[in-house]
Amino acid sequence: MPISEFSRITVLNNKEQLFDMFEKLLKIIPVFIFVTLSCSQTEESKPYDLMVSEGFKNPVGFYDANPTFSWKLPLSENVKSQSAFQIVVASDPELLPDNADLLNTGKVASSQSVNILYSGKPLSSRNIVHWQVMCWDHNGNPMEWSEVEHFELGLLNQDDWEAEWIRTPDPEKWDTTRFGTPLFRPQYLRNEFNTDAHIQKARLYVTARGVFHAFINGVKIGDDVLPPGWTPYQKRVETITYDVKEALQTGENAIGIILAEGWYAGRIGPQRRWDTLTAPPWAICQLEIEYANGMRQTIVTDKNWKGTTNGPIRSSGIYDGEVYDAHFEIPQWSYPGYDDGQWQQVKTHKLEELPQLLPKRHFTMRNKKELIPVAITKPTQAIALFDLGQNMVGVPRIRVPLKKGDTLIMRTGEMTNKDGSLYTGNLRGAPSTNYYIASRDGVVNWEPSFTYHGFRYVEMSGFNENAEPDKSWLTGIVQYTDFDQIGHFSTSHKKLNQLQSNILWGLKGNFIDVPIDCPQRAERLGWTGDAQVFAPTSLFLADVNAFWTAWLQSMREEQFPNGGLPVVVPNATGNFAQAGWSDAATIIPWQVYMYTGNTRVLEENFAMMQRWLDYHASQAENYISHMSTVGDWLQPYSNQPDERRGDTPHAIISTAFYGYSVQLTMKVAGVLGFKEDSVKLRELFNSICLAYENEFFDANGRIKEPYIETQTGYLLSIGLGLLSDTMTQKAIPHLVNQIKLAGNHLRTGFLGTPLLANVLDKSGHIDLLFEILFNETYPSWFYSINQGATTMWERWDGYTHDRGFARNQLSFNHYAYGAIGQWMYERIAGISPMEPGYKKIRIAPLPGGPLTFAKGEYDSPYGKIKSHWELQGNEFNLYITIPRNTTAQVVIPFMGNKHIVVDDKNITDQKDIEIISIDDNYMTIEIIPGRYNFISK
Repeated sequence: MPISEFSRITVLNNKEQLFDMFEKLLKIIPVFIFVTLSCSQTEESKPYDLMVSEGFKNPVGFYDANPTFSWKLPLSENVKSQSAFQIVVASDPELLPDNADLLNTGKVASSQSVNILYSGKPLSSRNIVHWQVMCWDHNGNPMEWSEVEHFELGLLNQDDWEAEWIRTPDPEKWDTTRFGTPLFRPQYLRNEFNTDAHIQKARLYVTARGVFHAFINGVKIGDDVLPPGWTPYQKRVETITYDVKEALQTGENAIGIILAEGWYAGRIGPQRRWDTLTAPPWAICQLEIEYANGMRQTIVTDKNWKGTTNGPIRSSGIYDGEVYDAHFEIPQWSYPGYDDGQWQQVKTHKLEELPQLLPKRHFTMRNKKELIPVAITKPTQAIALFDLGQNMVGVPRIRVPLKKGDTLIMRTGEMTNKDGSLYTGNLRGAPSTNYYIASRDGVVNWEPSFTYHGFRYVEMSGFNENAEPDKSWLTGIVQYTDFDQIGHFSTSHKKLNQLQSNILWGLKGNFIDVPIDCPQRAERLGWTGDAQVFAPTSLFLADVNAFWTAWLQSMREEQFPNGGLPVVVPNATGNFAQAGWSDAATIIPWQVYMYTGNTRVLEENFAMMQRWLDYHASQAENYISHMSTVGDWLQPYSNQPDERRGDTPHAIISTAFYGYSVQLTMKVAGVLGFKEDSVKLRELFNSICLAYENEFFDANGRIKEPYIETQTGYLLSIGLGLLSDTMTQKAIPHLVNQIKLAGNHLRTGFLGTPLLANVLDKSGHIDLLFEILFNETYPSWFYSINQGATTMWERWDGYTHDRGFARNQLSFNHYAYGAIGQWMYERIAGISPMEPGYKKIRIAPLPGGPLTFAKGEYDSPYGKIKSHWELQGNEFNLYITIPRNTTAQVVIPFMGNKHIVVDDKNITDQKDIEIISIDDNYMTIEIIPGRYNFISK
């Protein structure tokens, strides 16, 4: 019985119904109790939440033959930290723990419980690996062995593949009615094979240059959305592995693939619009079956497959939407016995050295949530407009009554015009329209397969005018990369909570296998500048370690021979680099390391970072960079001819990011133990800083002529550490003056805004900072909320109630300005990492503005961190939880009496609390794991 049946009020008409309900309830309650007790006993007595590499739990088709191991310590109050561990790894779970044949570390004296590198026997493709861990607590007492976990490697080498690439032959004439480019019609590919009884294991390894869905015996395999995702296809295509044992049957079987354009062959980006005449989609798969008697069988894509493009999906494109004509449905096409005599023999292509086929190294996209309409309006009698109440990314799912021959048209959009009609003016060349053509009378259940849209509204037309549109006709299927939310934030302020919601929905809507800038218009590209400013916020909110490390691999593959890096990854705009954007190559690896403790992200990207610095140097003269830059994108009130690029001088931006990238690469060299590199980079950084200060600042800390003073100019200089301590103190008043000249409002774009809160906070201008944060007028975070925003907008004034839509750059789902989230979590909630991966935690909440309470929670690699504060009269109450195997530094603000107690006792009487410092405003202490309640009076 679904749990949801107990969550609604039911009117019971007779005793039989009543007894039936109680009988079902009694059946399920013991299960709940058993699960609850089992989970609590496991987490109390042994290590739990075991993961490999970047957060994978029992993966199939795993990419990493040299994984790292991580776990969390038991939740027992008796366990504070770890003094030692032992990892055992085996090819068979029956060998664990005593007879591990791949690795037995023995007892290792270490407090490390995350990112322990595998050091056992070499692993290879298809290996199924089982592992356990045992720990000793801070007193040297052993814990119980963890549960046995596992991972299974995919096909790691090109020579593991026996299959060939396949596709349907070219048509006699291409349809060029779509934007003047050839239209590629989705392919239906199939083959049949026989199996014996007693199948023990079956794996389908599959991918495409394009996007695909796979089927066996009529059953769709997996629930991935737009697999395999988007990579630099000329270098690497990611493969997906499915366990298909249950889909197979003894005797005759059929396997099928639907193959569509996706990012590879469709219209993507302003320049790289693939010509389907020369780059049509291809599919490749390899089904490997193992029998109980040891026999093996392999079915591959080859010349024995057949294909057709005469199926019901008539067209499907990322920008365009999908056309589905039910008259062309092919019943039973992926079942055995289907007559494919009219289908064509496929065209084949041998697998070559490039592109490499490698297992996908982060999570695929999935259907993550369903939204139901909150309202329906009818701008005209023939049109119904459905409002989902939330700007989202995904596809519409319909359940609409249609007559045979009806063409239901579904247009999507983020906003409405003043007359109530659908607004599509910001979509540029993206129709974002779906068509369903009915072949019979009845209720149609359908959703697009190979496209996605950014939308809040769905306009339907073409339905029977005698039918009254109903909310059940539409469901919004929210789609994004399959990560879990691990960070939470809420406060006493309704609009600040709405800002948090907008940030979160911006994250969901733009993590579409890669970090895109916007999900709705004919762009949707992996802009590096947007990504680098938002990465820290995303790393708090979601488990995106694997997401970022995978995207960084694409960045390495796209690096130019001269060391430059494209402004979008995968590259779809051309061979040019831009300061502040391409610097994502140094910024994101460091941020991932700080949030996760993952040193391998530094190891993998250090060479790329060095080559990027070489390119920076080639664009500089006497350490002042002249690299081109997108600028401080969409700074309000810009006076430049291209107002989108902001007023901040490009030389300031380019040189500031040159210095910042050198500084970060220097830190990486230090972490990796490259002392010589670190020393050289320190010298280079000092030289850049000296040249920067001399070139751009006068003796009074003011940006000197001919350079223009801007908020962002000062924020980059101070926030990125380009100025000496003395010059920083001189520059801060000039920054504050620029803010006052703007009426205590921000005048910053994509590059300056992420630094604003942190610089004002550290310089002591807390009241000014909270005033800016809580401003309601333009430009401000709340301004767009006041105009109805449910996601972050590209422009602060993309739409206003009085003036309507702005002229250009109108994405209503653009996460860059959501970078303020990092400061909200680290300073309002007060949770930040003092050491990589939160091994040491800083709890430093900052009450201010109209706030009376704030709550933050973060599921760190070591466990949950909680910080919750409340103002109650003249008392400041702080409730915190520090996970096992960590320590924390806590900064508590004084109230009137400057007296602090913890758990109703004087703080000076607590032996596990060390007072680090006391000044006029704060007490700083260090604590061990546990739960605490501090009261500052």
